[in-house]
Amino acid sequence: MFSITEKRRVGPGIHEYVVEAPDVSRVAKAGQFVVLRLHEKGERIPLTIVETLPETGGVRLVVQAVGKTTMEMEERFGVGDEILDFVGPLGEPSEIEAYGTVVCVGGGVGIAPLLPIARALHDAGNHVIGIIGARTAELLFYEEEMRQACDELHTMTDDGSYGRKGFVSQPLEEILTSAREVHRVWVIGPPIMMKVCADATRRYGVPTIASLNPVMVDGTGMCGGCRVEVDGVARFGCVDGPEFDAHKVDFDQLIARLRYFSESEGEAVEQYKGCQCGHEARSGK
Repeated sequence: MFSITEKRRVGPGIHEYVVEAPDVSRVAKAGQFVVLRLHEKGERIPLTIVETLPETGGVRLVVQAVGKTTMEMEERFGVGDEILDFVGPLGEPSEIEAYGTVVCVGGGVGIAPLLPIARALHDAGNHVIGIIGARTAELLFYEEEMRQACDELHTMTDDGSYGRKGFVSQPLEEILTSAREVHRVWVIGPPIMMKVCADATRRYGVPTIASLNPVMVDGTGMCGGCRVEVDGVARFGCVDGPEFDAHKVDFDQLIARLRYFSESEGEAVEQYKGCQCGHEARSGK
């Protein structure tokens, strides 16, 4: 069992957890993830590691309540509670080198997995330009942490409620069209956001890495749920990724596959809500 030692809200439906998992904390690197199962009847879900705390054995995660398991985690799991399974680190770590000038682009909850990569790139001697964005100001988090990890930081909101109004692709395009030389770009966020950013960097020949978020079950490449097409070849996000050459990813296929599971995911949420309502009615709440 793995104990939750910290929990705090960082946005609407978004919480940061620290889970006590010394073996994972000791060896995990930027870009890797864990697969957890809350209890015996729970499903397995992947979550990217935000930070490791080797001195305490903690692993920091950010969880957005959008599906059955993440909703259950938000509502029923807090400090002192235990998670049944916590497997990792999984996936290939980010390739961190001294590239020169790099741009790290994060949208929505993608800001969380972007943070350790930006930190590692900065520690390796790169000039790190960060771009983060969300739909509204209340959904934008880790701004101060990203500011500390980057030499420059641009903040965007779709509605203009904070920072600049617009999408993260706009400052990226401005940087690419300037006289500055950019050596590599990382993009993490919704698939359509990563696609737009990859299209922009492709035009300027800037190597770009995308961290993909396909449906994942076992984390070992056996289930095939996380299959993605990269340069016309089937790859698996859990063992070959999660990072891939963004210019070779078939984002249209990735988006279509994510939509394929939306109906069953919606049914699972409704069943969970129904169970919760039934429990409250029986308990008189």
